[in-house]
This record gives sequence, structure tokens and C-alpha cells, in this order.
Amino acid sequence: MTRPDPQTRPLDVIVLAAGAGTRMKSDLPKVLHPVAGRPMVGWAVKVARNLGARQIVVVTGHGAERVEETLGAEGLTFARQDQQLGTGHAFLCGADGLSGDGDVLVLYGDTPLLSEETLRDLLAEHRASGSAMTVLTGELPDATGYGRIIRDEAGHVQRIVEEKAANAEEKAVREFNSGVYVMDARAPELARQIGNDNPAQEYYLTDLLELYRRQGDTIGAYKLSDPDEVMGANDRRQLADAEAVMRRRITQGLMKEGVTIQSPDTVRIEDTVQIARDVVIEPGVILTGQTVIESGATIGAYSVIGRSHIGAGAVIKPHSVLEDAEVGAGADVGPFARLRPGTVLGEGVHIGNFVETKNARLDKGVKAGHLAYLGDVTIGQETNVGAGTIVANYDGVNKHPTQVGAGVFIGSNSTLIAPRTVGDAAFIAAGSAVHEDIPEGAMAVARGKQRNVEGWSRRYWGALREKVDAKLPWLSEWLKKN
Repeated sequence: MTRPDPQTRPLDVIVLAAGAGTRMKSDLPKVLHPVAGRPMVGWAVKVARNLGARQIVVVTGHGAERVEETLGAEGLTFARQDQQLGTGHAFLCGADGLSGDGDVLVLYGDTPLLSEETLRDLLAEHRASGSAMTVLTGELPDATGYGRIIRDEAGHVQRIVEEKAANAEEKAVREFNSGVYVMDARAPELARQIGNDNPAQEYYLTDLLELYRRQGDTIGAYKLSDPDEVMGANDRRQLADAEAVMRRRITQGLMKEGVTIQSPDTVRIEDTVQIARDVVIEPGVILTGQTVIESGATIGAYSVIGRSHIGAGAVIKPHSVLEDAEVGAGADVGPFARLRPGTVLGEGVHIGNFVETKNARLDKGVKAGHLAYLGDVTIGQETNVGAGTIVANYDGVNKHPTQVGAGVFIGSNSTLIAPRTVGDAAFIAAGSAVHEDIPEGAMAVARGKQRNVEGWSRRYWGALREKVDAKLPWLSEWLKKN
């Protein structure tokens, strides 16, 4: 077989993701457990794409349908490993559809921390050295549990010895096999020669090393600077460890780009979040999904924001919750506000404490200072929403819309019974239950006429005198005087 120029040949990636992951003790396939907002296998797919892989094949097995459905939108190739017969067998399942003229990189669906930089260096080393196979290795003071890299006196890789087969001298070796390999295009052909003459009767991908050596080829190695990169996540503890490492990477990367994160160890920012420079993130913040935060915004302590867009200079005050919401430039939200899906706040909008919005569009300069529910409503610019205002949008079966014009003043403790239209510059008197449309410039008063019943309190409480004397001493003294 003629070998293409190593600097120009394409790269194909096989991601092994068929394992059951019994130690995770979960109905969810192990590779779908999330780390910093992506399923673990999604990290392998992401890095493969960033490397410019021509083809990415994900080998599935346990929970195959669910894994394939989760990754289906990624434009990948899937191969099924119906029987779990070892890594060599899994590799062959994935290699069947490859073109056969490029390098082949093997990654794992439960190793989310492997960085693009490390893999670029691995590929560069592989291609520059002319090796047929290059092993990604690491070094630990105690490599117990890993296969050991055995080299000759010249430093060339001779073999990989599994822990259970290693003698005392080999167990003392600190360099370990990560299980990540890059190989030339002959790898699938050679892999068909792997046997299963071992106690487990499995086909081991590590046997490729000896098959290449029999061909007279050189086996290379690239040593990791940080062994944590190949840390797998086989149980919940390791999953949490991987999450912690990824969170540090994300926050450190953001701070390098000019984001202020006041307490990095307390925040959780998913990989999918985009944050511009000069944003301030206070302690305890959680940012998830396709959230975008523009320059100069501040996210207050313990706020939770998912799949939302925060405009330049906006302020999200502490303990606010936003989901599928859009906040305009210079707006401020909270503290203790909740913006539900479909909320769109214009420039300079003020949403105060204990205000909830849902499917609500508030134009420039609208103010809703406190204690309000605004659902299925459009509110024109510079309208003031008084404390305790409620848009009653649900009749028990259907949701109904309300349209409020610009420059409207809504008095405290008002209820707008949808569907309603309120004209520009209208007034709504405090305590009104608005059940008819309000014309432009009009004032609506929709409340019962007040009447005062003299002596009512003395008669009412007097009838309950024994309870009043026992529980309400101030009122008891008042009744004695009156």
C-alpha cells in the first residue's frame, strides 16, 4: 500500500462509546452523563471536529438508540458493537466504513477532559516522526490500574503490559498507556489479525502494537504534561471530579479573555455559554445552555440563567432566575426576579424584586418594580407597572393575550383580565380589576365603592372576646376602652 504524505493525509476519528458503565449505577448510558453542559461523548465529538476530522465514527452498544438519538444532529457515522468483545473488536466495528487512506485516531466516549491542544501535539509528533502508530502516554508516581509502557534502551516503545500481566519490575514503571492512539491507514487491516487468546477471550486494541512491530514499523509515544486529561469517568465520584476540572478550565479561559469571575470555585458555567469581556460574574452563579452575555453586563450572586441573551451593560441582580429570556442593553433585573420562556425586555427596562414574566415583551423603559406577574402580554415603552399588578391570562383552558400601550400608568394591586387592550397614555386606578378595554388617554376605575361601617370591629371582636383575651392582648385592651 502506498502511504500518503503524512503532512497532507486526512484524519478519521473513531470514538469508542459502547460500554455499559455499570459502576455509574444509572439508567442513562454512561457516555451521556453530562460534564459542564455536554454529554461526555459530546466532548470527544467536539474535539474531533475541531481537529478537522474528515469522518467521525461513534461506536455504540449499551443504550445505542439513546446515544445515537442524542448525537444524531451532529452529522456523525454510527457503528453498532452488539457484543462487547473488547476494544479491538469495537475498533473494527467502527473501522469498517473508513476510506482507508488517512490516519486513524481512537478516542473514548467516557474521557471528556482530553484537550484539542494535546491531540494536535500528538498528531504532529506522529506525523513528524514517521511512526506507524503513536501512543498517548502519561506518567504518575503510582500507575496502578493502568497498562505500562515498556521501552528499550534507546527509548523506543516495545510493548504495553497490562497491570494483571505485569511483573514487579514492570509494575514499578511510572509511564502508563492512556488508550488513545493515532495510527496509519493500515490499522483496520492489521486489527483483523488480533486474536482473543487471553483469559477474558477479548480482542485487545493494544495488540496492534506488536502487529505493527512485526511489519518492521516504529511505534512512537507522546507523553501528556497533565495526566488528568485522560481521567475517565466510570462512577459518580469520577464524574464529579471531571466536572470540577472542566469548570476550572472554563473559568480560567474566560478570565484570560477579560471576564471578571469573583469566586471561580463557586460558579458553574457550561461550555456552551458565550461571555464577552468586562462582564462581571458574582459568586454562586449558574450559566447554562446557549446563553450569551454581552460586554459590561453584571450577573448577580446566585442567579441562574439558561439559554438566555443578556445585553450590553445589563445588570442581573442576585438570586434571579432566567430561562429562554432576552434582556436588552442597560436593563436591570431583580433581585429575586423570574423571567420565564418568551420574555423579551427592551433597552433600559427595570424588573424589580419578586416580579415574574412569561411570554412577555416589555419595550424600552418599562418599569415593573416589585410583586407582579406579567404573562402573555406586550407592554409599550415607558409604561409603569405598579406593585402587585397581575395579568390574569389563563381561563383554566386557554391562555389569552393582553396588549398595553406606551406611557401607561398601572396603579398598584391592579388585575388585567385577559384578553385586554389598554391604549397609550391610559391610567388604571390602584386596586382595579380591568375587564374591559381602555381607550387611549382614558383612566379606568374598576373597583367597588368604599363604605365605612361604624362600630363593626367592636361588635365583631366582642363576639370572640374569650379568644381575643387569650391571644390578642393589645386588641383586648382596646375593646375594654371602647
